[in-house]
Formats: sequence, C-alpha cells, structure tokens
Amino acid sequence: MTTPAPRSPRRRRLAAGLAVVTTGALTLAGLTATTAAAADINVAKNAGFESGLSNWTCSAGSGTAVSSPARTGAGALRGTPSGQDNARCTQTVAVKPDSTYALSGWFQGAYAYLGVSGTGTTDVSTWTPGASSWQQLSTSFRTGANTTSVTLYTHGWYGQSPYYADDLRVFGPDGGGGTDPGPDPVVVPAAPTGLAVGSPTTTSLGLTWSPVSNATGYNVYRGGTKVLSTTGASATVTGLTADTSYSFQVTATNAAGESVKSSSVSGRTAASGGGGGDNPAVPKHALTGYWQNFDNGATVQKLRDVQAQYDIIAVSFADSTATPGQIVFNLDPALKYGSVAEFKSDIAAKKAAGKSVVISVGGEKGNVTINSDASATAFANSAYALMQEYGFSGVDIDLEHGINSTYLTKALRQLQAKAPGYVLTMAPQTIDMQSTSSEYFKLALNVKDILTVVNMQYYNSGSMMGCDQKVYSQGSVDFLTALACIQLEGGLDPSQVGIGVPASTRGAGSGYVAPSVVNAALDCLTRGTNCGSFKPARTYPSLRGAMTWSTNWDATAGNAWSNAVGPHVHNLP
Repeated sequence: MTTPAPRSPRRRRLAAGLAVVTTGALTLAGLTATTAAAADINVAKNAGFESGLSNWTCSAGSGTAVSSPARTGAGALRGTPSGQDNARCTQTVAVKPDSTYALSGWFQGAYAYLGVSGTGTTDVSTWTPGASSWQQLSTSFRTGANTTSVTLYTHGWYGQSPYYADDLRVFGPDGGGGTDPGPDPVVVPAAPTGLAVGSPTTTSLGLTWSPVSNATGYNVYRGGTKVLSTTGASATVTGLTADTSYSFQVTATNAAGESVKSSSVSGRTAASGGGGGDNPAVPKHALTGYWQNFDNGATVQKLRDVQAQYDIIAVSFADSTATPGQIVFNLDPALKYGSVAEFKSDIAAKKAAGKSVVISVGGEKGNVTINSDASATAFANSAYALMQEYGFSGVDIDLEHGINSTYLTKALRQLQAKAPGYVLTMAPQTIDMQSTSSEYFKLALNVKDILTVVNMQYYNSGSMMGCDQKVYSQGSVDFLTALACIQLEGGLDPSQVGIGVPASTRGAGSGYVAPSVVNAALDCLTRGTNCGSFKPARTYPSLRGAMTWSTNWDATAGNAWSNAVGPHVHNLP
C-alpha cells in the first residue's frame, strides 16, 4: 500500500557548548542550533485504502474497498461505473499555498482517471485506457497563493468495466493535515541489469533489460548522453545512421533519484537497403497502399500498375491452409497475369524502384490462427518461404478476427531470425488500439524493435475515445488525430504510426474523409497546424505517413487520393 516518505526529524546541534561562570553571570559560548526544513510528505489520507473507504467519498455507492487485486498491502479501491455514473471517488486534501505537489497513483482494469481540482491555478488530470496489470499515472500541480485544500479524485468511464486504484500520492509540503503513520523511506533504485540489443533496422536499435523492483522509470543513454525516458523495461532508440555502431547504458529512477548507469552494451544498425537481400529501405515518410489480389468491382491492376506515390504495397491477401499458422499465396486469375513468373517480375521491378512489397495476412474475410508454438513456427516458416519464392519484402498483419499476442510475437521474431530487417506492418481496427492492454497493442509493443509501421484503420468504426478523454465520431480530423495520439503516447515511436483511410467512398462502408482532411491531420500531428478542436500537447515530426484501402479503389477514383496525400506525406518535416 501507500508508503509516504518520512518527515525528517528536527535536528538540533549543540556544538562546543561551554558554560563560563563569571561574576554574577552565566555565559554560553559557542552555542549553535539549526533546524532542517520539514521533508515533503504524502498529504493524502488512507491513500492505499488499508482502512476501507475512510477519508473517501464515492458517487452513488460506486466505490468499494477490496483485498484483491491490491498492488501493495491488503487493500485497493474498485470503482464500478454504471449508467451515467463514472464511479468518481474524492478526498479533500490539506495543502500549503503557493507550493508544488507531485500527484501519482497506480491503476488496473478499465479506463481510469486521476486528478485534482480547486488548485487555485491550473487543475490537472491524467488517464489510462486500461491495463491488465498495475500501471502508474503521474502528473504535478501548483497551488495558488490562497489555496489551503484541493479535491483529489479518481474515476472510470461511463459504461466501462470496473477500474482498480491503489497507492495514491499527493506528495509535497504538509498543509497542516499531516500524513498517515508508519511511512517507509523511498530509496534510490539499483542499476538495471541484463541490458541487451535487439534486432536492428537502418535507423533504430531496440533495447531490453530486467525490471528494477522499486523503479518508476528508466533513462536510456547513448554514448553517455541521455536520449530518452520510458516507464517500461524496453525502448527503441531511433534516428540512427545506417551501418553504424552505438553504445548504450540505462539507469533506473524513482522519487528518491536516479541509479548509477548499467553496464554498457553495443549494437550496430542495419546497412542501407534494410531487410536483407535486395529490399530497399522504407523512406522516413511513407505512403502505404493495399493492392487487391481479386476483383470486387474496383479497377483491376497488375502490380506494375500501382501508382508511383506508394512506398509500401501490401499484396492482399495470403491464404490459410489446414495447418494452423501456415500461409500460402494464390495469384487470382481475375488479374489476368500470363504466369506467376510475370507477377514475380512485377515485384522485382517495384523493389528496384525503391518500393517495399509485403504479403498481407488476414483481411475482412481471411483468418490465420496462431495460438501455439507449432502454429507460430508454421507461420514463420511459410511466410519466409513466400518471401524467398516471390521476393516479398516482409509481411503485413491485418488479422481482424482476434489474435494471440504471445504466439504471434513468437512467430514474428522467428521470421526476424530468418530475414533480419524485414518490413513489418500492421493494420488493426480502431477498437484494437484503444488500450495498451489489447492484444494488438501488446503485439505492436512486443515487436517494437522490429516494427515498421502500424496503419490503424480509421474507418468502419463507431465513435471512439481519444487520448484527451473525449469521444469522437469517425469522419473528422479530430477522429484521426485524437486516436493517433493514443498510439503516439502509448509507447509506439512516431515513425511507427500511420493514418489508414479509404481511398474513396466505395472503399469502405463508412469513415471516408477527403484527402484534404487526411493532410490536415498529418499537419496537426507533425507541425501543430490545421488541427480541429483537438490539438495534441506536442508534435510528432517523424510520423511515418498514411495508408489507404486500396490502390484499386484509388485508381477507380482517378488516383485522387494518392495524388493529393502522397506528395503531402513525402513533404512532411
């Protein structure tokens, strides 16, 4: 449970005190006294819910104290939203005017929010879309000149599952209310161990290390210079030069300070051309298009006919077999290729022109089951066989009927061992990327060190939550930017995030937006301009780009989408 830092005892020092008796007088010579300032404390009471809901008030009986799951100690809060009630629990906390406080807490379950109001300056809050294990939220605030109390609160979201909260902290000067008894000191964490370098790309190196038990964050150093901070035991360092060696160290941090640096490890980026063999490197800003290996009324294209604006071409789709995890490719006769060799020649020509051609797995009607070690190996072996036979640059994961992140991670890493630096793209649906605890989001984070781009499908979707805790309807610039923000702030590198939309009104059942809206969203995310009502707190200049379904529907509409969005993507900062 909550273990606020102890108050430093007042220290008095009697140095060389000397009583000198003179005529009718007593003189104390060399008497000195110093008093240290009181240390900051956790001013929240019963912040670990060890005493049930004492000091807390919850709306409509929505909050209960539970013994499991508890992060520490024997208690935690469970908030259960219902109808129009979001399970809000509050506590009035005594604070000191004109002072800075660190606000934090640990959460598990569904959507959860943590904040304070009545600060007298700027009220603050933070949130998480949910997690299957304890996740820390943190922010800070400053009280106004006349503020002596604030309202600490936590709540869930309407119609969602319960959330759990534990170990809340409002850490700062004592406002007169004191703190709970029995605090344990916060100690500086030990240096991380087990630092290792993962598979390289031409511009990035992935790092992993063993978690440190009392750490709340980690700093990554390249060549002795801090380059990024993270809360998990992994990170991807981007913006590197191809075929270059780099050294790395990691430190662990918490409220008490930063550990010494870990042992150093070195890694080398892939040579230019990436992906092994004759695969070209994916450009910094890339346009992705799905090419249809079937005729559904859109313009039928041979691969050579795919518009030149597309940098990544996803051949849609591979077929499953009776063997779980195994995939094959069957060229559709509707495309009127004279032979499979002609198709392979088109792939080679696109790659010679600097394009990546990947085999897409899944789609609306396709499904490949990867839920065991055997099926993971079958997928890796068969995907690699297709790459060898046809010259595919990599694979695209477009599984829309559920995935198992554990075994799909194994499959993709086995493929990486066979084809280092292959192009790996994904196209999850909006619901798949609302929370870092979803299987698709977990998969993306699991393979972050080898992942090229996630082009989420911002279409055929209902209204969804943005990273600002507001709900947005599809078909607007805000829907694109506020949902992209979840991925950008949820652990993916901006270079691994793209915006996926239909090429025309016929390309999807709903969610089509004009190319001008796509370009405005790209500007908003990379430059902070042309935003709607939602404006991200920071910009992401290295955002990878955009994707469309499909190159065929784009051709049907006179290439209006690629002619407008392609040049805009390629001219991003």
